[in-house]
Amino acid sequence: MSETIAELHAAMEAAAAALDFEEARRLRDRITLLRGGASMEDAAAADLSGLERQRPGAMGLGTSQQRVTPPPGWTPPPRPDPMTRGRGTRRR
Repeated sequence: MSETIAELHAAMEAAAAALDFEEARRLRDRITLLRGGASMEDAAAADLSGLERQRPGAMGLGTSQQRVTPPPGWTPPPRPDPMTRGRGTRRR
């Protein structure tokens, strides 16, 4: 089990070329764990079946919320009075 990242990457590309996408996904996730600092033994023994990748376009980092929701108790600020625009900034 002393495979390097380059060997795993080559195996992943071979699996994808053979249309074995499940194996390619498993190898891709092992490469990600290795790049993240996991040891070879930990990456090989990790159960990656429950991982779900974030969809492109999801808002924020590390979240899958599609809309921004205000925090509880938040009220929007009052709208400015249109009749006071430009007043108080200039002196004569």
